[in-house]
Amino acid sequence: MSDPPGWSAAAADRALLQRFEPVIRYTRGERFFPLDVDRYVRACSLWVQRPGEPPQRLVPEGELTLARLAEPRPAEFGAVHYLKFIEPLNIAALAAYAVQTGLAKKDPADVFTAGRGRLARVGYGSRFVDALFSITLLARGRVPGDTAAAAGQIFEKLLPAGAAHQYYGRVVRQNGWMALQYWFFYPFNNWRSGFFGVNDHEADWEMIYVYLAEDAAGAARPEWVAYASHDFAGDDLRRRWDDPEVEKVGEHPVIYAGAGSHASYYSRGEYLAELELPFLAPLVRLVDGAQALGRRLIRETRGGPHDAQHEGFNVFRIPFVDYARGDGRAIGLGGARQWAEPILLDETQTWALSYRGLWGLYAHDPIAGENAPAGPVYNRDGQMRRSWYDPLGWAGLDKVPPPAETLARLEAQQAALAARRATLEATVAEHSRALTGLGVEAAAMVGRPHLAKAYAAHQARMAEHSRALNVARAELAGDSALAEALTLHSAEVRGGDRGPLRAHLRRAHRPAPDSTLRLNRVAEFWAAISIGLVIIGFVALVLFARQYLLFGLIALLAVIVFVEAGFRRQLARLVDSVTIALALGAALVLLAQWFWEITVVGVLVAGAYIMWENLRELRP
Repeated sequence: MSDPPGWSAAAADRALLQRFEPVIRYTRGERFFPLDVDRYVRACSLWVQRPGEPPQRLVPEGELTLARLAEPRPAEFGAVHYLKFIEPLNIAALAAYAVQTGLAKKDPADVFTAGRGRLARVGYGSRFVDALFSITLLARGRVPGDTAAAAGQIFEKLLPAGAAHQYYGRVVRQNGWMALQYWFFYPFNNWRSGFFGVNDHEADWEMIYVYLAEDAAGAARPEWVAYASHDFAGDDLRRRWDDPEVEKVGEHPVIYAGAGSHASYYSRGEYLAELELPFLAPLVRLVDGAQALGRRLIRETRGGPHDAQHEGFNVFRIPFVDYARGDGRAIGLGGARQWAEPILLDETQTWALSYRGLWGLYAHDPIAGENAPAGPVYNRDGQMRRSWYDPLGWAGLDKVPPPAETLARLEAQQAALAARRATLEATVAEHSRALTGLGVEAAAMVGRPHLAKAYAAHQARMAEHSRALNVARAELAGDSALAEALTLHSAEVRGGDRGPLRAHLRRAHRPAPDSTLRLNRVAEFWAAISIGLVIIGFVALVLFARQYLLFGLIALLAVIVFVEAGFRRQLARLVDSVTIALALGAALVLLAQWFWEITVVGVLVAGAYIMWENLRELRP
């Protein structure tokens, strides 16, 4: 019996995926793990939300299959198709589940303990924005709090203990690279309700890439990996295979999954994630611009590296901790659970290519955080994901040639640069000849009044040639420096030097350092109540001491700042800052009070200094 068409290619792709399939390490307390979508879809119902109408159920629970999900369903603009995984538990069922889980003996791998409070790691501005976010949860669409409990019950039935976990794979060949894409489907994201994070939503798709290239012998070798993580994109997503930050078990890269969020990280730890609210976007852009200007000034004045740990941190983004400790269960080589044979995301998986709707509840959340995601191919708006149609550009790898082609690309660039330099040299020679010829003619016209107009025209043409000559010579000088750099780089490549490991990174996401975690319980308690105290204090001033409102508010904020500095052991810095601020304030007051007198004295001093400098030139 002959193999079906395409079988050998599919088998080869499957073997490649299994060769480099990742190991995922979770945090204690994680309740949802990768599952095949067939089981999930059979437990779902299919709905449509049309504009201005109540939601309509299209396929009831128990009747939906992947084949039915892939059926075309035309709808008007603004309609949203979505799955509904579970109905929230009623009070009785929720109480019974709480009692059952409370009495059950828990595996240590199922017990989560929060670390140092996230609010203790940031300042009061971020805490205030966080308070605004908490209030918006009451007004905007959200997944009900008991949904996670119901989802946990159903997941335990869908995936029996000891069953292998599923992932979906795809192999894309582009520009000399082989991109291995791994997709992991989770039935629920309980980051908010389970781990004090940003959101809860039904369904969760997470993904990583492993990028292979052929060596001189034609064998596939891993060169880069890229892990999807929240809103990070481009170069910051990827690491080189030989980077020590890329932990591996044999040829299997290790992923540290965020608790509840399932975001992918290279190193174990606790990560400070940031959420941007749409209505604060103008302030975020303003602060980001100011920070970029400040970093540039620091680099120019100090000439050294700046602190990249908090680069990009913005007081108008809401801080959340993503726990990726890796101290819970593990799936993959060496873990307690193993992977099932991968399912290829090819044309046979019509559900992936045909269904553009959401894979869980549409919560009507205007900032989309509580809405379920779309599938592996599409974004929530139905547009194709860049990670699907442009696997190299998604991780910023579209500008990097495979190692075996690097030298050839360098030589091609050197040849193109040499041709461009030859053209520029000819341009320089042409403008130089024209300019000197015009100069000779102009010199001949001097002293002959009847040639005044012709002389002026020559001067204008000389200025044009001079400008063009300057531009061409500047380009030629730049190309000469570039040619030298290419020659040096070619020698490095021939010698096996691949350059710095992390030169491509701009904002690397790294775990919070230990210094931000060493906060005592009192500091955490203070961080949790500080913004509430300010609000309550403000209301008290309005109600009982309105005549002292401004003074009272300043005093209240001063106390908050002083206590905060004490907890962070920054009282000395606070005193220095206050002293400098008072000195600047006093200087401004003096300047405003004696403006004209200070201006007159300044002008007199400047005039005397100019005379002194000029008189020094007269010394014999």
